[in-house]
Amino acid sequence: MNIVSYVKESLSELKEHVSWTPLPELSNLTVIVLLFSIIFSLIIWFADSILSRVFKFYFELIN
Repeated sequence: MNIVSYVKESLSELKEHVSWTPLPELSNLTVIVLLFSIIFSLIIWFADSILSRVFKFYFELIN
C-alpha cells in the first residue's frame, strides 16, 4: 500500500464512516468547555493566592 492510496482511503473513511457531531451541538459543547475551563482556572488562581499568603505568613512567623 503506497502513501497516496492510504491517504485516499483515510479521507474516504472520515467522510463515509465517521459519525460527526452536528455543528450547533458542537458549538454548545465548546462554549460549555470554555466556561468550565475559565471557572476552574479562577478557582485554582484563588486557591493559589490564598495558599501563598498562608505560607508567606507562616514563614514570617518562624523567622
